[in-house]
Amino acid sequence: MSYIKNSSHPGSSPPEASKPTASSQHPASRVQNPESSQHPGSSIQDPASDVKALVLTGYGLNCDHETAYAFELAGARAERVHINSLIDGSQNLADFQIMAFVGGFSWGDDHGAGVIQAVRMRTNIGDTLLKFVNDGNLVIGICNGFQAIVNLGLLPGLDGDYQSRTVALTTNNCGRFRDDWVHLKANPESPCVFTRGLRQMDLPIRHGEGKLFAEPAVLERLIQGGQVVLQYALPDGTPADGAFPFNPNGSVHDIAGICDPTGHILGLMPHPEAYNHWTNHPEWPQEKETRKRQGLPLPSGPTVGIQVFQNAVDFVRNR
Repeated sequence: MSYIKNSSHPGSSPPEASKPTASSQHPASRVQNPESSQHPGSSIQDPASDVKALVLTGYGLNCDHETAYAFELAGARAERVHINSLIDGSQNLADFQIMAFVGGFSWGDDHGAGVIQAVRMRTNIGDTLLKFVNDGNLVIGICNGFQAIVNLGLLPGLDGDYQSRTVALTTNNCGRFRDDWVHLKANPESPCVFTRGLRQMDLPIRHGEGKLFAEPAVLERLIQGGQVVLQYALPDGTPADGAFPFNPNGSVHDIAGICDPTGHILGLMPHPEAYNHWTNHPEWPQEKETRKRQGLPLPSGPTVGIQVFQNAVDFVRNR
């Protein structure tokens, strides 16, 4: 597992061309210079923030605390809201600009991962969700949340259709649950708001039904439209070409995440919220010791996982 590599955020200075340094020669020492990796405006939650993120909770969902924390680190006001509170009207989706469908095992994954959650939400607040999307707000679905929004039809959103299911997330080819870290390649041509400025990254996965499948015609449209946002990759950043365990589930075209044509809706199987601090990375002990021996500073600023959320907050704040 190579250490995290995140490209310069728009507005940061590009690295100068120079001969390799001791840090660049070490295979694990690939953390961007702390000064240039400091994302503008990153902070813990600001009570006065004008960006509000709704993080779904309830019925087997178990990543809501981490996801809310990630949004708070990105400067948003994050609120954990039970699905029933949206259904009974005690919480209004219109009060938020970002909505997060989080990871977990909603309804125990009975009848398929994310299926019952999608049916319950479509039946009770389907029109509300469509209005939220059509108003230009942001939606992220992570792992089980990705499965739910695919079943809802919010992705891939071809031809402005946010109700039809045209892709599926199904059982891993290996036939078992995978709990690991993966290398990812981000598509710089994608319209996705969440991945702006990102090129390569490592993120954790934990799923049993993460294989994305689509008919050839649909897959081609996703590729041509830049809607394939993230692909599973080899350590050098090239697509995994289906090789296990780099592609952990057999997903077609090594797809780890897709967006809608506007780039406002992202679904991905890896967990960016679970890489919220440098010490989360499995190679952190080696990286820390390497930097210590070379007299280099430890990384600061947000991880690439938090940058996913920071991009969303910045987009809402600046639109």
